[in-house]
Amino acid sequence: MEEYAYILDYLAPGLNPSKRDGLCYAMGEEEFKLFELVPKAGVTISIDERVYIGKDPKLRNHIDHVKRRVGYEDLTATAVSEIEYVVKDIVLANPDKYIKFYNDAGPISIKKHLLEELPGLGKKTVTEILTARKAGPFKDFEDLKARVPVLKDPAKLIVDRIVLEISDRDRRHYLFIQR
Repeated sequence: MEEYAYILDYLAPGLNPSKRDGLCYAMGEEEFKLFELVPKAGVTISIDERVYIGKDPKLRNHIDHVKRRVGYEDLTATAVSEIEYVVKDIVLANPDKYIKFYNDAGPISIKKHLLEELPGLGKKTVTEILTARKAGPFKDFEDLKARVPVLKDPAKLIVDRIVLEISDRDRRHYLFIQR
């Protein structure tokens, strides 16, 4: 259950004459679910803003209710263009959660490791990560970059994978989102 979401796009009531209430597209911060939200009347909402969408109506300062869950294909062009930025914000705000993936990922099969599912990682880089991991778990992304110099931006690899999982419904493996 998503408690908080990040606004991907906001269609104010004046911009959408067929809708009296206005409309927001948002992404949940825990499971990356996509939503259509109805904002409260008279509230100003900004793109990339973090809003409460949980069950407690007293905490809902910006959002009146969740209208429905939507798919990637239902999003506006603005919402689609904001996804990568919002995912990056979420990953960088929760580095412990995502560095854990680098510390705990294991093999999928005899020939393939789960780390290879990150876009841009091949067997050579995966081997370097696994070798560095033997010395102990990575503390954060900076520690990972220092111990595996070939890895320039490990957070971006996580972001790219999450964006891929959100946009491609036909993935074989989902690492960070639930379908």
